[in-house]
Amino acid sequence: MHREGRPPERLTSRSPQSGDRAREITRGFLRETEPNASRADVDAVLLGVSELVSNAVRHAGGVTDFRLDSRDGGVLVEVSDASVRRPRTVQINPSVPGGFGWLLVRELATDVTVTLHPGEGKTIRASFPLRSAA
Repeated sequence: MHREGRPPERLTSRSPQSGDRAREITRGFLRETEPNASRADVDAVLLGVSELVSNAVRHAGGVTDFRLDSRDGGVLVEVSDASVRRPRTVQINPSVPGGFGWLLVRELATDVTVTLHPGEGKTIRASFPLRSAA
């Protein structure tokens, strides 16, 4: 995984099909690329990744591509699926579980874009800040 003692800056993974697996992959990536990131920021990235992957599995038949890219001061998360439907924010009903995922991602990330690929699906890109804990 390391070349010349340097951690990876980009990871393209076999597409995780659960939020748990996506968190595991992301946690390992951040440990290698951003070892000094604050715990709160890492937790926000892990929550965002989990929600993006869970939504792709639940609403779009699964993840078709998953990428992590370490950038100055943060990480870019890309999750692709086979649905051409844009995510939508739903009115939250406290008596019904769920419905918070897309709202959480938009709240935690500094930038979120949705790119439709006609006949193929979509890619959601979310940028998350990573400040140093020290």
